[in-house]
Amino acid sequence: MFEVKVLTFNAVQENTYLVFNEKGSCIIIDPGFYTPEEKRELEGFIAARRLVPRWLLNTHCHLDHVFGNKDVATAYGLHLHLHPLEAPVLDSAPSMGVMFNLPFENYTGERVFLREGDTVDLDGDTLEVIEATGHSPGSICFYCSRQHFIISGDVLFQNSIGRTDLPGGDHATLIRNIREKLLILPGETRVYPGHGPATTIGEEKKHNPWLE
Repeated sequence: MFEVKVLTFNAVQENTYLVFNEKGSCIIIDPGFYTPEEKRELEGFIAARRLVPRWLLNTHCHLDHVFGNKDVATAYGLHLHLHPLEAPVLDSAPSMGVMFNLPFENYTGERVFLREGDTVDLDGDTLEVIEATGHSPGSICFYCSRQHFIISGDVLFQNSIGRTDLPGGDHATLIRNIREKLLILPGETRVYPGHGPATTIGEEKKHNPWLE
């Protein structure tokens, strides 16, 4: 069974997720730590729980979600997993960092591509990859059907949706993907977004003004 830990990092309050099990295996999703103190917070949690990171995943590669990719990959000997359409977004992240006065060292290791229907396996428990583009060219979500939760990146938020005015964004595509791929999930499905508090699919179907 999975447990989910959220750590909120960097200037835009990005949610980094640690998904781990009773065997001590761990998945790190969107490591957004920027300062040394934030890095120590993530590493301290992993050490305190005696976790062994097995996967490094990006829901998408906007600047605030990738700051920690290189450090995580180096510290734990991991390769980055992402959607292939996010590769150019990752490549452009350092220049965006300079633009926003947030310079950083980008991940330069091997890239392993994930697509719709792929699964991330952790000792028999799995996350299913759901493509939900529109916020970025290759946004993906990670869904656990057994425990009814989804890590949605910047696709769906509490009472909101991902912005679509950045390069590669498309409002109609995002709305269609949310309706056709996320809102069909059971209402009790817990949504862990890239920013802000968790919500549920049922709550968003009832109250999200962008989905009326």
